[in-house]
Amino acid sequence: MGKIGIIYNDGKPEATQFAQELRAWLQQRGRQVCMATGVGGLLGYAQPGSPVCHTPIEWLVPPGFDRDVELTIVLGGDGTVLSASRQCAPLGIPLLTVNTGHLGFLTEIYVESLPTALEAVLSGDYQIEERITLLVQVWEGDTRIWEALALNEVVLHREPLAKLCHFEVQVGQYAVVDIPADGVIVSTPTGSTAYALSAGGPVLAPGVAALLLIPICPHSLASRALVFDDREKVQVWAANESRLVLVADGNAGCYVQPGNYVTIQRSTYLARFVRLRPPEFFDLLRQKLGWGLPHQAKPKS
Repeated sequence: MGKIGIIYNDGKPEATQFAQELRAWLQQRGRQVCMATGVGGLLGYAQPGSPVCHTPIEWLVPPGFDRDVELTIVLGGDGTVLSASRQCAPLGIPLLTVNTGHLGFLTEIYVESLPTALEAVLSGDYQIEERITLLVQVWEGDTRIWEALALNEVVLHREPLAKLCHFEVQVGQYAVVDIPADGVIVSTPTGSTAYALSAGGPVLAPGVAALLLIPICPHSLASRALVFDDREKVQVWAANESRLVLVADGNAGCYVQPGNYVTIQRSTYLARFVRLRPPEFFDLLRQKLGWGLPHQAKPKS
């Protein structure tokens, strides 16, 4: 293995320190190293004076990262992993994710395990797990004015959030439906354990070829989560004449003006993750979210 990338959260001193130590460790072993921060994968939030902060997807690849990079080590939490996946997906670079954050649902190992993990990875003892990503685009007529990749989800909501809006949603060629809600979420299986879960959606195993459509606080007993084929394209319009806010993976967004519409579909880019052992999704749910823990009987009084 030749060239190796490092992407780290420079907002956390420990991650910055680990990145510097890791670079020295790799260089001592004859590896060429390129480094970048996760900030480069953030597309930027829109502001009233700049309603569209648009960076084309392919432009997010960090300087020095190219198809010779065989692996990128990510140091941070889930937010850094989401950012790094956006930075590396256009080149198909696998990510070894190291948790220096809190929950770390998307991370593979903790910092303490990094030396052992690196020895295994550098010797080729690992697997690659692929996750789908979403391509979200905002349109004004036939003109594309914004786009992003999302590994977890795309959220479209009214501003302020706690105000009802009517969303016209079309999945594939099916009939357009009206969803009265604070917002709507379109999620991948990866994102089904994130915002979608908090909004009452089901958990999808990573290998399920499906997407989720989830209303946020729907004002209807009939508006519930929908699971559909991930080959279907989703189009969303607002029935109300008010500005909407679109957010991808919680760290990129833009305003959607009246008359604009949003398309969401499975991207041709995949997020690729290094796994040091066969993925165990149910065990991860148990460790991180407490799913399936044994029932504890009430103690006798």
